Amino acid sequence: MEMAERSYEKFFRQHRLPHMWCPGCGNGIAMKAIVMAIEKHPELTADNTVIVSGIGCSSRASGYMDFDTLHTAHGRALPFATGIKMARPDLHVIVITGDGDCTAIGGNHFIHSCRRNIDLTAILFNNSIYGMTGGQTSPMTPMGKKATTTPYGSVARPLDPSALAKAAGATYVARSTAYHVHHLAKMIEQGLNNKGFSFIEAIVQCPTAYGRKNKMGTPADMLAWMRDNAVMKEAWDKLPEEKKQGEKFPIGVFLDSRYVDYATAYNDVIRAAGGEVK
Repeated sequence: MEMAERSYEKFFRQHRLPHMWCPGCGNGIAMKAIVMAIEKHPELTADNTVIVSGIGCSSRASGYMDFDTLHTAHGRALPFATGIKMARPDLHVIVITGDGDCTAIGGNHFIHSCRRNIDLTAILFNNSIYGMTGGQTSPMTPMGKKATTTPYGSVARPLDPSALAKAAGATYVARSTAYHVHHLAKMIEQGLNNKGFSFIEAIVQCPTAYGRKNKMGTPADMLAWMRDNAVMKEAWDKLPEEKKQGEKFPIGVFLDSRYVDYATAYNDVIRAAGGEVK
């Protein structure tokens, strides 16, 4: 007997599956969380939602999703998405990016997308490494962790993209993991409801590059690491500082605020100049 199609599967291009990600990769879990969030949103459909991605393992997700999609240039997903949103503010635009794509070559675009408060939802798949191009360190590789470019361990402090998004002007910032899949979907769903720039960091496992180099075991072991080290923000805020050391990290909503989004402010200028508002 054929298994009934699950409701969210209508958002996938079935003819493009199975995907090209390595066995045990967390990107598929994060991609599923995105469509779970879209399915729950009363206004989002395949016809009014656009998925934009850059370059890297994470950015392959757009090719598997049955929407109007753009697979763009390295680090440039946010500028492409900004152009779409400014030209067609009626569309819902979601950006899928990676730790290298968003915060290395795309770092400046990331900062200014937050600052402008463009009405986009950006989901960063953070696997702590450049998975597709050879396993080099990314801006989010933790100190002491190995990669092909740091065989004796990284000596650079890792970037915290959620803290950067808050500081740069995003109005919704959250984090979750591939282990906490329903929580991740909820964080994305709340971001989709925000009128302004929403940033969700999804911590995902890369067993082939990061996990192998750092002897983290099987994909299941890497998920167990997320389970054991992620702390809900409400509990995190109550911990003494010494308990926040090591590999522990908070997940949940870090910021949920309101500020005029860029397209609305831009249309106010057009209206003041006597022009036609889109």
